[in-house]
Order: sequence, then C-alpha cells, then structure tokens
Amino acid sequence: METLDSGSGGRDDEPGGSAVSLPEEGPARTDWLVYGLTAGLSMAFLIWGAVWTDNLSSTAQSVLDWLLANVGWLFVLAATGFVIFSLWLALSKYGKIPLGREDEEPEFRTVSWVAMMFSAGMGIGLMFFGVAEPLTHYVEPPPGTDPSQSEPAIETAMATTMFHWTLHPWSIYAVLGLAIGYGHYRRGRSQLISAAFVPLIGRHGTGPISKLIDILALFATLFGSAASLGIGALQIRTGMQEAGWIETLGTTVLVLIIVVLTICFILSAVSGIARGIQWLSNINMVLAAVLAFFVFAVGPTVFVLELLPTSLGVYIRDFGEMASRSGATGGTPMQEYLASWTIFYWAWWISWSPFVGMFLARISRGRTIRQFVAGVILVPSVVSLVWFAIFGGTAIHQQRDGLNPYGDGSEEQITFNVLGNLPWEMLTAIVVMVLVAIFFVSGADAASIVMGTLTQRGSTTPARWIVIFWGAMTGGVAAIMLVIGGDKALNGIQNITFIGALPFAIVLILLCFSLARDVRDDPMMRRQTKGAEVLEDAVVAGTERHEGDFELVTQPSPEDDGPAPTESVSYPHLTLPPN
Repeated sequence: METLDSGSGGRDDEPGGSAVSLPEEGPARTDWLVYGLTAGLSMAFLIWGAVWTDNLSSTAQSVLDWLLANVGWLFVLAATGFVIFSLWLALSKYGKIPLGREDEEPEFRTVSWVAMMFSAGMGIGLMFFGVAEPLTHYVEPPPGTDPSQSEPAIETAMATTMFHWTLHPWSIYAVLGLAIGYGHYRRGRSQLISAAFVPLIGRHGTGPISKLIDILALFATLFGSAASLGIGALQIRTGMQEAGWIETLGTTVLVLIIVVLTICFILSAVSGIARGIQWLSNINMVLAAVLAFFVFAVGPTVFVLELLPTSLGVYIRDFGEMASRSGATGGTPMQEYLASWTIFYWAWWISWSPFVGMFLARISRGRTIRQFVAGVILVPSVVSLVWFAIFGGTAIHQQRDGLNPYGDGSEEQITFNVLGNLPWEMLTAIVVMVLVAIFFVSGADAASIVMGTLTQRGSTTPARWIVIFWGAMTGGVAAIMLVIGGDKALNGIQNITFIGALPFAIVLILLCFSLARDVRDDPMMRRQTKGAEVLEDAVVAGTERHEGDFELVTQPSPEDDGPAPTESVSYPHLTLPPN
C-alpha cells in the first residue's frame, strides 16, 4: 500500500492558510528618514518654483525633452506590459488564489465594491477630458493617422481615447493593488509598498532599499495628487467665468481655487467627517449619472448609440498600433503628441497608483486574484466607454455640424462650449464645477492619508499633523505646476507629472517580478504541486507493484502525534481519503 504523506504539502497555519493573522497596529510612528528626505526635497521644489519660477520652468522643459527622447519608450512598453501581466495572473492557475484566507468571504458586496473602486480611480479626469479628448483627437488626429475632421478621424479619436482610459490605466492600478492586497491579507505583511518587495529583497525589506521604495511612492503620490488638483482648478476657473462669476482668468484665481480646495480636503482628512464625505461622494456619482443621461437624452442620442460598438471595435482593431506608438517614427510631431497625451497619461496613472492601489487592496479582501483583475480592469473600462461615447460623441457631432465647440483648443473650455450648445447651460456648468470639486476632495483626502501611511510605517491612521503637512504640500506643488506653465498651465502639470512618475515606473516594473515570485510560492500552489507529484508517484508505484489493485490513504507524518486516519472513500482499484 502506498502512503500519501499529508505532512508534505502546505499547512493551514502557513501564511495564506486558514489561520493567517494580520499584525496588530500600534500607535503611528514616523519614519523620520523617509519623512525627512521627502519633505525636504518637496519643500526645496516649492522654494525653487516660488523664487526662481522661470528657471524651474526651463529646467523642467529641458529635462522633459531629454527624457522623452531617451526613456519615453519605457512608459510605452511598461504600460502595455502591465496589461499583459495582469491578464496573465487572472487567467493562469494563480487566478484562484484569494486575497486572504482560503475560506474567507469578500468583505464588501460586489455592487458596493465596484462603486467604490470606480469612484477612487479617475472621476476628476473623466470630467476634464470626457469631452475634450475625443474632440481634440477628431480635430487634431494623432500624427500619421487620418485627415482632420474626416469620417475615419471619428473612429481614430474614439479608439485613441479608449486606449488611454480603459485597460492600460486600470492594469497599472491592478498591479500595485494586487501586490499590496496579497502581501497584507494573504501573507500578513504591512501595507507599505516596500513590504511587497520582500520576495525580491528578503532581509533587506526594512533597510535602505525599502526606504527608497517608499520615498519614490511618496513623490509619485504627491505629484499625481497635485496634477489632479491643478486640472480641477483649471476647469473650475473656466466654469466660474462661464457662470459670469469672474471676468479674468489670471493665475491669481487659480491659486485661490487651489487654496480653497486644499483646505477642504485637509479638513475632510483630519476632522473625522468620513461619513459626510462618503455621502457627498455618493451624491456626486448620482449627479454624474444624471448629467450623462441629460447629455445623452438632449444630445445626438442615435449617434451616441451607434458610436458605442464602433468605438469598441476600432479600439480592438487598432490596439497593437496604438500600443506601439513611440518617438522612433513621426519626428517632432509624434514626440509632442506622446508628451501631451499617451506618456502624460501613463505618468499620471503611475503617480496615482500608490493611492488607488492601496485603496483597491483595502476594499478587496476575500476576492480571488481573478475576481480582482476582472473587476478592476473590465468594469471601469465599460463605464469609461459609455462616458466617452456620450460626451465625446456629442462634442464630435456638434463639431461636425459646424457649432465649433473646439474653439481655440483649450481643454478646460471645451466642456463648457459643448454644454453651452445644450439646454440649461448655466445649470450644467454649475453641476460640472460641483462634480469636479467633490471628486477631487473625496479623493485627495484619502491620498493625503496614504502619504501619511507611507511616512508612518504603514499605519492606517496616521497622525493629523502629518496628514495636514502632506495636504498642504499637495496644494503648494499644484500651484507651482500651474505657475510654471504660464499661459499654458496644463503644460506645467504634464511636465512635472512625467518627471515625478519616472522613478516609480521602475518600481512598478520590479513589483511585477516580486509579485510573480510571491504567488509561485503561495501555500495553495505548493500544496497543489506537491500533491500532484506525490499522487503521481504513488499511482505509478502502486500500478507497478500491485498490478493496478491498490488504494491511497493519508496519515500523519512520523513526527506528528495521534493515530493515522482510517476512513477512506473507495473507487474501483483506487481509494482516496475523504475531503
């Protein structure tokens, strides 16, 4: 009789088994090295921008030009690599690994999980670019594609927009969210991003390398949040002019808007009014849905419906071409296009990934890797498709009819130009400003808490003073971003975002290797591998020694106490232990 030794595989008391326990969190303790270096460099950046604005602007442009010419390809390849890696994890045998114990149910209902996930990802971006991007690509198609404002340009505009807002950004979020969620809920590690690198750096997980990783994550989050604040300020300023509340669009107005928004999200983060902010966020989602339905109903409804399948089909058809666009061909026009659109987006999403990834990990306990990837990538992608078809389709239809909502090409103005051609333009302009403000406040307060978490050794309840500090720094960096852009404020945001995100892009690439190594060594995978090997060896040996008439049973290892189990379930020529 051959014996299948139950002591050979993984056990329930291993990390990831049924008895995994999370470390109890004590009082928040500041990592003074991480905080000191990051805070010092951030304040130096603010002083540089405030005192030597022109010098920072020219330096940022020079650095950007060099980076685009030499490492722009890294963003292009990495973003597509994250898509492939996420899908591989979901579709492979690792997809059934849970983020938690193997008998654990998801912490949140699926509907709530999806709603929270989407609200965290890119609400303010959809408000700003939902109209502007499809119309801009229609009027100014990517280099080497279609003639401006032609019928094929409609397809290219929608496909390019979908490329920037669906699989790629959410795959970036998925990689970091999976790494943190798996490490924390499955392995019992802290929620620091550096903790996800334990499979790669081992005992150095609390040394200088881990400090560097957390510092880079802090910088990425700071500049990503500041970029969102700057974009929100641009749109609110334009909305105030459309509503007749201000006459000029000077930098002073932008700075004042930034100050007000910064105060709001800092108060939100430190005053314990999370329930009120959650209520506002829910109202915001309803307002966004109502605005979308309004534009769909009073706009070119049939054209929008026809654009939905067209956008999806052309996106799938042109995916390879769009994913391979780089500065190798197309010369200066292509480089300028990539800097303004594709690479800026990849940098922005990478900058937001520490915040969004940690948030996704927090709400996804109990989900399997396959469920996580499917939910994080597919659901928001479908919502984005519908959103851009409604708002972008309406804008393109108006442009084709000669209403010229494109105007002078100002991204922050295009949304209000389109709404101005629809009924109730004053009301809808106010709704847009409210949506942008609340989308930002409800996200930035959490981002400042995440920065506090990274500064205070993974604490989920960082000290108020640290949250206030990072909130103020976010507002300051946003103001500097806009000021150095001058008349083209968005350019300043794009330049600094790209430079700030580059180091963390390398961190994310290495994180893929760390996560792959982690899941290969998962207790579930070890049990399956060992079980298959032992079972195969036992069956082969039983067939050879007993001419196929044998049974398999399990019993404790010799070092274990207690009698061997005697129950079994019989099948013809094969007896297996009960499950």
